[in-house]
Amino acid sequence: MTSVSVASTGLRDREAGTDLAAQIRGGLGGESPDALLVFASSENDYGPLLEALQAGCNPRVLIGCSSAGEFTGATDGTGRSSAIALRAPDMHFTAVSAQGLSTDHSAAARDIVRGFEGLTSVVYRYRTAIILLDALAGHAEEIVDEMTQATGGMYRFAGGGAGDDGKFSKTHVFHGVEAHSDAMVALEILSNKPIGIGSKHGWGPSSGALRVTESEQTCVVSFNVAPAVEAFEDHAAATGQTFDHADPRPFFLHNIVGVRTDQGHKLRVPLGIAPGGGVVHAAEIPTGTTAHIMSIPPAAAVEAAASATEDAIEQITAGGHRPGGALFLDCVATRLRLGHGFDDELAAVSGALGTTAFAGFNSYGQIVSAEGQFSGFHNCTAVVVVFPE
Repeated sequence: MTSVSVASTGLRDREAGTDLAAQIRGGLGGESPDALLVFASSENDYGPLLEALQAGCNPRVLIGCSSAGEFTGATDGTGRSSAIALRAPDMHFTAVSAQGLSTDHSAAARDIVRGFEGLTSVVYRYRTAIILLDALAGHAEEIVDEMTQATGGMYRFAGGGAGDDGKFSKTHVFHGVEAHSDAMVALEILSNKPIGIGSKHGWGPSSGALRVTESEQTCVVSFNVAPAVEAFEDHAAATGQTFDHADPRPFFLHNIVGVRTDQGHKLRVPLGIAPGGGVVHAAEIPTGTTAHIMSIPPAAAVEAAASATEDAIEQITAGGHRPGGALFLDCVATRLRLGHGFDDELAAVSGALGTTAFAGFNSYGQIVSAEGQFSGFHNCTAVVVVFPE
């Protein structure tokens, strides 16, 4: 039987860790969790927070990351910390981390996979890992692909990129009481009960096809052999929107890029205009791909989050089990675009889960690698992980 406890606090530093630990222990009847995930605003001093959290509830494994919005089913805001703890005697948890994503992301992915115990164990039927990484280091898409290949498709992955309250300057992942940038961390979960993973985004094309004729990592230099910014200028004119070169973010939040794939459009958030007219995005867009500028009705994001939650729940109930708790991630761009409307998205997740508790954070990109889901590294995509009782 899995017990789940969620916690949230607006306190900072050591006081935040102490408060979260007390809430977690209270939710677990005074017991220590087997696994704990914590998401903390960059306003915190992570060392004291993690040390107090570790001392206060003594989790067997602890992972987490800095964030850009923190919430539970009962609380929501920025500048906070949230956590979800699991106590599950019939599950096995392992935490492993790796550094140096920007210099050798393949080595980091291999280091993570080498730490997985399920590759050599036949005791458990289901193998899942929650992946948190410094997406600002780049290579997130390749890391997901390489880990999927290195595990022979035996694992399902979900997670996202650490945040720093929308500053896009420096993010951290947590492993135990340590916090590192240019790093990633994984929580391996081995179980004989299924863990549900759902993902949806709700965006659709609102421009004609755009061929990526030149790109350099996250910067699209040109669409259709013209400076990439011209595609956004033309789209703004065609749709009656304002596009301000000096402050393009309001336009970009409502007009993101969708890279066409066989499974649908993989979303990329534009972040700024580069010298020469290129457009920098939150993740890589390869040369030669076809893209569209995308739009979304306000209600569609809410519907997508509810649908992702329902998908994840169905994977649990199809196996004859009930949901015990959930982890929810969505993009910081979604929070910025929706404003107070983000509360409606959280309410939709809560409504789909019923009495099942959840916690989560706004991330810099979302990770999914699971059958029946749109796999890879995404932006503006709701991701829900449901743990069975």
